[in-house]
Amino acid sequence: MKKPSQDTGKIAKSAGTVGVAVMCSRVLGLVREQVFASFFGAGFAFDAFVVAFRIPNLLRDLFGEGALSAAFVAVFSDYEANKGEKATWALAGNVLVFIAILLSCLTLVGMLFAEQIVGFMVEAGYKSIPGKFALTTLLSTIMFPFLIFISLSSVVMGILNTRGRFFVPALAAGFFNLGSIIGGVGFALLMPRFGQPPIVGMAIGTLIGGMLQLACQLPVLFKAGFVFMPQLDLRHPGLRRIMKLMAPAVIGLAPLQINVLINTYFASSLAEGSLSWLSYAFRLFWLPVGLFGVALSTATLPVIARYAALKDMEKLRETYASSLTLAFSLTIPASVGLMLLGEPITRVIFQHGNFDSLATVRTAEALSCYAVGLFAYSSVKIMVPVFYALDETRYPVLGSFLTMAANVLLVWLTIGFLQHKALALSISCAMILNFLFLSTVLYRKLAGYSLRYLLSGLGRVLCASLAMALCLFGVQYLLAPIALAGFAGSVVALAVAIATGGAVYGITLYALGFKELTVLVERVRQRFGWGV
Repeated sequence: MKKPSQDTGKIAKSAGTVGVAVMCSRVLGLVREQVFASFFGAGFAFDAFVVAFRIPNLLRDLFGEGALSAAFVAVFSDYEANKGEKATWALAGNVLVFIAILLSCLTLVGMLFAEQIVGFMVEAGYKSIPGKFALTTLLSTIMFPFLIFISLSSVVMGILNTRGRFFVPALAAGFFNLGSIIGGVGFALLMPRFGQPPIVGMAIGTLIGGMLQLACQLPVLFKAGFVFMPQLDLRHPGLRRIMKLMAPAVIGLAPLQINVLINTYFASSLAEGSLSWLSYAFRLFWLPVGLFGVALSTATLPVIARYAALKDMEKLRETYASSLTLAFSLTIPASVGLMLLGEPITRVIFQHGNFDSLATVRTAEALSCYAVGLFAYSSVKIMVPVFYALDETRYPVLGSFLTMAANVLLVWLTIGFLQHKALALSISCAMILNFLFLSTVLYRKLAGYSLRYLLSGLGRVLCASLAMALCLFGVQYLLAPIALAGFAGSVVALAVAIATGGAVYGITLYALGFKELTVLVERVRQRFGWGV
């Protein structure tokens, strides 16, 4: 069997660093959702917040953490390798000024036409609920400037990642969540004094969080040697190249965002609380995506971009195959865990205050459906930057349109009997289809890579995941009386199940000779002198 890429250890270390930071951020994100669940439950107010936040959040995915980030890192890496430091910082300054002006204009338009935008997103039944549409419009207007802060933060993150700084950029989302929690709760308690509902305070907290996410990275940026050279040169070749890369990438991401809008529209026609259930479930689902998919993608992208710039295709193929195998080893067991433990996880995290047992059951149902596509979500996050690095952006575009068509068809076929579950399951199935399409194309574009290595690793992961699933069934059965004994019992039973399942998975995977894990364990043993 082919050995892991020599960059596997470096990527795994960087991904681990990112993973720790992302874990902190995601934990704070869950605390933020717990605050929402406890204060507002699943219904009128939180449904309005979910719809209102949808547009700036979608634009963030397009211009911030999606197309812009990948395109910027590809061009910035090339400049750093071939153009010199002065030209590199001039490019960064030009991009920051351009993005700030562009997104300020977009934000102003969004705030002026918030009512029309919200009206386009929701079904007539949503508008008929007294006060709900007006509240959603107000929240949308308040949160639109979030787009500016989060997109500038994404550019700064790209600079830091290219310079080998991963921890603080990954931790930045934690500052967003911290600002959202402290600022949001503070303003939520104040808003009734000004005749406004508490949920308005959470919208203001979102803005505070966006500002903190940008601000916390600036000290590290200047320590990394950044020199701000403010200029606006629309003819700058680097800026034009980024725009050239971004254009098809934005078009490619647009269908995915249209999917979200379509699902929002369909959910607004279902029972009140459906938008909330899907949002809470997606937050739980996004934890492993952030920990594994985003962490690996963030760590892999600079390495892939460097090999692409150097035209070293052999190392690029090795790095990609190894990264994808690592992704499988982390996301497949996570999917199994979310499907089997979805209800106790939701109960422990969210079932407090105004979040009742019905909301727990409905959220867990959506979580299980999202979990089906977890490996595909994370794998596509690794694949798409490879296409960017190869300057083959049209294929992610085609994959996105394929995903949109599949999602709409599946929702239309299943929403009648699956209700809110259809919206989670359809997008998971569509993403799996996108994964298969991109995998096939990338294999051809890279002139092949080690399928034997990839499939061998996948086989071991599936066997270890099966062992973990059997273990979880047994543990849940044995601990059922404890889990039913109240909140403390639920926490203990869940912790034991997760720890036991994780241990069984890790031990089985190591016993099966999974290369990446074997290398990691050997390094730990050497580091601490165990068995050496």
